[in-house]
Amino acid sequence: MPPKLFALSAGYTRLLASLLPALALTGCVEPGSRESEPQAPPTVVSLNPCIDAILVEVAAPQQVLALSHYSRDAASSSIAPDVARQYRFTGGTAEEILALEPDLVLASTFIAPSTRSALERLGLRVETFGSPKSVEESYAQIARVAELTGGESDKLISRIEAAVTGLDEMRAARGDVDTLLWQSGQIVAGEDALVTTMLERGGLQRSVDGERLGQGDYVSLESLLADPPELILIAGKSTGQHHPALQDLSDTRTEALDPSLFYCGGPSLIALAERLERLRTPKSSATP
Repeated sequence: MPPKLFALSAGYTRLLASLLPALALTGCVEPGSRESEPQAPPTVVSLNPCIDAILVEVAAPQQVLALSHYSRDAASSSIAPDVARQYRFTGGTAEEILALEPDLVLASTFIAPSTRSALERLGLRVETFGSPKSVEESYAQIARVAELTGGESDKLISRIEAAVTGLDEMRAARGDVDTLLWQSGQIVAGEDALVTTMLERGGLQRSVDGERLGQGDYVSLESLLADPPELILIAGKSTGQHHPALQDLSDTRTEALDPSLFYCGGPSLIALAERLERLRTPKSSATP
């Protein structure tokens, strides 16, 4: 063999010998052991109206297969009507949910045990959420929803933090106003309620003889007229809450506060903070 051909042949042989181990290893790798492709974010059905409002903020629209039927009602929903119209709704039955084939179901802690059991037996993951009692618990809830859906929570939490900080600054600048939140049925929120925390942050609170009113305490019209606060926030339609005698209180303002602003945490806290800031001025509108 000519020297040049021999050298080329020898070089090719050495190259092939160096590649054989790699080729052998490649041939032995099973398809299942290859690096897996990134998984798509989970599809979600929400049965919890408070989580609905968080979900549409932190998850991509295509992930949200349906929201709870509560968010369909503009009068009580925590979601803007134009946003809510972009989504499907369910009545919360297991049959409706299963037909949508979600990866994840977000529900209230009050979900019917039979519904949860049916969903889990058929392989659906169900996560439940209670009502946050503080702003910090609301932040944790937002972060949890984002974690479950592969979404992003920082922007929403930052917006809420800015709104709450605004309340703190308002209180520091203007002091406290003796305020009663009068809810449906003429009851009040207690210390453990999220709305109470928000009212306090804005300097809007009251006590009777130095004692704090408890959760669900009833406040009659007569007792209110006998010891009126500076500001009454009416969040109900009981007869006593709209009695003409309230308008005769010369040193007391009565204002409406839409209950949908304090049913939930999440983005509702931003709207609530904005409303409370407007209420601190004597010329504020009575629009809830």
